Amino acid sequence: MSSLAIILPSFLCLFILLALIRNFHKLWWTPNRLQSLMATQGITGPSYRFIHGNTKEISNMKKEIISRPISLSHDILSAVQPHIHLWTKLYGNIFLQWHGSQAQLITMEPELCKEILNNKDRVYIKKKPQGYVKKLVGNGLGTTEGERWTKLRKVTNHAFHGESLKFMIPEMIASAETMLEGWKNHEGKEIEVYEQFRLLTSEVISRTAFGSSYLEGKNIFENMVKLSFFLVKNSSTILFPGFSKFFKTSDEVESDKLEKAIYNSIVEIVKKREELAIMSGEDDSFGSDFLGLLIRVHHDANENQGISIDDLVGECKSFYFAGQETTTTLLSWTVFLLAHHTDWQEEARKEVLQLFGQQTSDPDGLNKLKIMSMIINECLRLYPPVLNIVRIAKREVRLGKLIVPANVELHIPTLALHHEPLFWGQDVQLFKPERFSEGVAKATNNNIGAFLPFGMGPRICPGFNFATTEAKIALSMILQRYSFTLSPGYVHSPHDYITLRPQRGVQVMLHPL
Repeated sequence: MSSLAIILPSFLCLFILLALIRNFHKLWWTPNRLQSLMATQGITGPSYRFIHGNTKEISNMKKEIISRPISLSHDILSAVQPHIHLWTKLYGNIFLQWHGSQAQLITMEPELCKEILNNKDRVYIKKKPQGYVKKLVGNGLGTTEGERWTKLRKVTNHAFHGESLKFMIPEMIASAETMLEGWKNHEGKEIEVYEQFRLLTSEVISRTAFGSSYLEGKNIFENMVKLSFFLVKNSSTILFPGFSKFFKTSDEVESDKLEKAIYNSIVEIVKKREELAIMSGEDDSFGSDFLGLLIRVHHDANENQGISIDDLVGECKSFYFAGQETTTTLLSWTVFLLAHHTDWQEEARKEVLQLFGQQTSDPDGLNKLKIMSMIINECLRLYPPVLNIVRIAKREVRLGKLIVPANVELHIPTLALHHEPLFWGQDVQLFKPERFSEGVAKATNNNIGAFLPFGMGPRICPGFNFATTEAKIALSMILQRYSFTLSPGYVHSPHDYITLRPQRGVQVMLHPL
């Protein structure tokens, strides 16, 4: 007994010592070694701070900016990402910053961005979602790798491209008609369009991808809104390693409940679809929409071809969230720009009326909307939904002239790239859709990697055709019925909230034609 009393404290002391050594290595030695290694290659940045990295500096900058009013200008980088704005000036277009002890290499060199995103050697992989991000979007197409990614990408391409996309257009039109019916109550008055578009995109996703209505998916969307709040709230929180294994914060407990509720809601929708297939007497007839294709793959008898129910739920979560967020912000900022620049609103309306008159849009006509496409591209340049594209080096790799160590995150700051005069000219902060009249290459002075609203390469956002088609339909139908100007109550408030949202909404005055 006495020997046991001696051995146990000794083992405890050894365990504590090893934990301290491991944490010292992770939290101090490795970051400082990596910082020195990058400095020898001419890459500097804000100094690493113990445990927190640069998260406190970034958080303080954002809080200070939010407290100040923003002018009605498209020069928004300093307001949305003040740290990127400041540190590119201090350290150049490539620098190192820290999220806790995680090194993040920021690059604004278009050629390097192309190299990362084209990923010919398959060394730049998606970062595995952790914590609140994993709860929100699961482990779907946007974050997975390897054979699983190939399977899911095949399903998504089939669901949202070509003929499949054409079949979705009537549902998009019907959803927009419903929205515009409600706008009749706001004629001659102010209307806040961000919330209107949030409901529209939710309805479109429900009808086109899941064969249901917004009401059926309402709990999913509402719980995702709550979960995204916890993600943003805790985005700068760095916990001491090992803390979360033993303790859960109140936010984590609540987010676990929300994650479970979302999972159960999606599983219930899946079961309903499976039951309908059985009732029809065709067990494998799950429908041709996104959900039906996923269920079919889930039921594939070939284990190598199938996906688990968790994979299926993760993919649904990803599309519910990403499909709604990107299109909602795109529509909101486009309406803001057209309300602010009414000359371009009139040009867009002329094009729509010339092609469609007062009729509904059709697939061939949508492809002929050249002015509309220019306007959407310029909106995506000035107000890109996704502010950063992230990859991680799975091994040491040469990137341009740099040697990037394994496990370093590579961040492509989309907003900063889109606002860089070096690539776009001195009129970079002006709304000039005509810059895209001869395509992206001409607009960027052949710096293709400087325009990345949906990424590029094999991992380009699979829903970009879906999003732009939905946006063209909604905008065309609005322009056929209304002209609009910015409301006197509008406050310019671009805000980093997972996507680039208008924090105080977009208020416009609605004038029937």
